[in-house]
Amino acid sequence: MQVQGRRKGKERKKERKGKEEEEEEEEEEEEEEEEEEEEEEEEEEEEEEEEEEEEEEEEEEEEEEEEEEEEEEEEEEEEEEEEEEEEEEEEERKGKEGGGDGVAGDREAQKKKKWGRGVRCARNRKKKKF
Repeated sequence: MQVQGRRKGKERKKERKGKEEEEEEEEEEEEEEEEEEEEEEEEEEEEEEEEEEEEEEEEEEEEEEEEEEEEEEEEEEEEEEEEEEEEEEEEERKGKEGGGDGVAGDREAQKKKKWGRGVRCARNRKKKKF
């Protein structure tokens, strides 16, 4: 009887150990799964951050290009204005030097002055002639 009791006790002990080991294995597996999920989430977050950074860089590049274009347009407008001013000065000189028909020369200069100038359009910052 005692031998049988010992065997049963040993068997029960083995069963308990087996159950404990299984539980430990299950816990370890769960922990591993959680770690994998966390790693995947971190990777996704990193990818999202990288995408956001790329988008920001693209936006900055576009803004820089727009600024450069605006600067070029402004320079062109300034050059055109200078040319127009020079032309007006030349016309005024010609009108004064012409002598006899000063009134007609003034009228033509005024027409060119009125129709030759570009008016800035606030919407797209380009000169429009009216």
